[in-house]
Amino acid sequence: MSFIKGNIESIEHKIDNACKASSRNKEEVTLIAVTKTVDVDAVNEAIEAGITDVGENKPQELARKFEVIGDKVKWHLIGSLQTNKVKYIIDKVYMIHSIDRLSLCDEIQKRAEKIDRIINCLVQVNISKEESKHGIHEDEAIEFIKNISKNYPNIRIQGLMTMAPNTEDNELISSVFKELKELSIKIKNENINNVSMEKLSMGMSNDFELAVQEGATYVRVGTSIFGQRKYNKK
Repeated sequence: MSFIKGNIESIEHKIDNACKASSRNKEEVTLIAVTKTVDVDAVNEAIEAGITDVGENKPQELARKFEVIGDKVKWHLIGSLQTNKVKYIIDKVYMIHSIDRLSLCDEIQKRAEKIDRIINCLVQVNISKEESKHGIHEDEAIEFIKNISKNYPNIRIQGLMTMAPNTEDNELISSVFKELKELSIKIKNENINNVSMEKLSMGMSNDFELAVQEGATYVRVGTSIFGQRKYNKK
């Protein structure tokens, strides 16, 4: 068995156990393989090992890999998205996880309308309130989403995304995930037109099991699948 296949099986087993521990159905949780700095051969190996969803941080990287791999997987843009980079991915991406400002919605709407596509999106919420993290504040979320529902017909909000603080305090990490889940329920109860709260994108290599126990439907895992990243010194 290959290194990547073995890692994926191990992660899926851990997701299964986390689901059992929290009385959840494993079918509710999708593993997104995060392919930042990972070459196409390794991505294909992950796909052969059962990966159906791939996440990229950079739009140009998503576009480059899409040209080779195509739409045999669902492509997720999981990193912060600059307005001038929307054009690279608008016709390729299955879901954008990082909606956090109306200027970005303006650009997505304009380009999605041109190609007659509805774009699945998640709103990024900075639950931990860390200055180093992107995302809207929790108390802004409902009005922000109502605004999108009213003014951006080609954007379909399907849930929320967050990043946990970089800490070894599991209780703190779990509390951030729990808060996102509670916020999603609050938003769902608002019954906002063209908005669903079916998806919660939270949890990475270090904390995906905690995220699953708190309700994650997408976990974004890179290092635990592909090993430590090798960054180009450019």
